[in-house]
Amino acid sequence: MQIAARKRKGFTLLELLIVIVIIGILLVLVLPNLINGPIRARDVKRKQDLNAISSGLEQYYNDNQAYPLALTSLTGSATYLKEVPKDPKTKADYTYTPSDTNGNAIYTSFVLQATLENTNDKEIKSGTTATYEVVNKQ
Repeated sequence: MQIAARKRKGFTLLELLIVIVIIGILLVLVLPNLINGPIRARDVKRKQDLNAISSGLEQYYNDNQAYPLALTSLTGSATYLKEVPKDPKTKADYTYTPSDTNGNAIYTSFVLQATLENTNDKEIKSGTTATYEVVNKQ
């Protein structure tokens, strides 16, 4: 008497568990990069914006021997920037602080700041939670 061989119609429990574990491992490896990708992209944009503003400020300084009181001065008749960039997520203005180091109401230095979303960014100013700065002192 021969026992008829069973036809295999599906996956065994072990095969299903192996596939589920492999998918889980792939998700653990890929998901953080998918989530952090847009955050890193916005931070790169913020840094590029501050560098563009800084460049416009330097051109303004070369023409006027002082930095402007407000960033809107960079987009007037003598255009240093087409428009002043804003934060890519909040659409808020970046922090611009001109300073008068000589006490004669002529701004000779400035600080530009942006708050980064990635708090582990290596370019964050030490001692702050997530501040990226461009500092210029003549």
